[in-house]
Amino acid sequence: MDLTVITGMSGAGKSYAMGAFEDAGWFCVDNLPPGLLPSLAELFMLEGSRVERAAVVCDVRGGVWFKDLEPILDRVAEAGVRPRVVFLEASDETLINRFRETRRPHPLAPGADVLVGISRERDELSDARERADVVIDSSGLTVWELRRRVTETLIEADVRPRLQVQFVSFGYKHGVPREADLLFDVRFLQNPHYVPGLRALTGLDAPVADFVAAAPGMDEFRIHLEGLLDFLLPAYSEEGKTGLVIGIGCTGGRHRSVAIAEMLAARYAERGFDTTTAHRHIGRPTGPPAEATA
Repeated sequence: MDLTVITGMSGAGKSYAMGAFEDAGWFCVDNLPPGLLPSLAELFMLEGSRVERAAVVCDVRGGVWFKDLEPILDRVAEAGVRPRVVFLEASDETLINRFRETRRPHPLAPGADVLVGISRERDELSDARERADVVIDSSGLTVWELRRRVTETLIEADVRPRLQVQFVSFGYKHGVPREADLLFDVRFLQNPHYVPGLRALTGLDAPVADFVAAAPGMDEFRIHLEGLLDFLLPAYSEEGKTGLVIGIGCTGGRHRSVAIAEMLAARYAERGFDTTTAHRHIGRPTGPPAEATA
């Protein structure tokens, strides 16, 4: 199995680094006392265990137990699992600024100056840093840049998480989905609600989907919308975003928005994205048409 031990300086981004592994489907444990590493490795190697990849964070928060990290890593390797050690580093100035922003005390200097704790921690971690297989300096990196660096450096391409895209149809008269990252209004298209044979159906039914696909302006809209998403989705994925919610809204949320959400989900599933659909208001009853304007 693959076992990655993440350690390093407090404030260097260990938890964010672990998040990259978690998004890739690894079994993750934060703040694990080093003494539990052998037992954890043995548990993973038991017959029937489904854990093939694990990442754990061990650092000075473990107190006196952290001093046992070096010999314990050797014991784990002797048991048949060679841990890969990843060390997260950052400059003193960067760490001081991060502690100042979070207003948290340094674990090795709870009542003293942060720089005192950083100095003590560097001394305690010198052997672990020297042993590390990979050292990543997070100075000057944003959270997303750090996650991308970890993903590109440490996670094989075939197990990296794909961008999960959910297309949510909704009706404006019922309210806009608050979780949507992007919103597109399709109320300019002809409304199937005013076609007697389509009113009781939804965008999941072929007659409605065909009607929406053939509506005036739909071809032009589709070209522009797909062109925009063709650019945005790979860009979001490259930036490290793992989930995106795209809202498609019409008047009642039963016809046009549903059909277009399904169309887009099918298109981008074929292009390698994990896509799902959610139809927020498809079950809402339709009232009698007030007038022939959508």
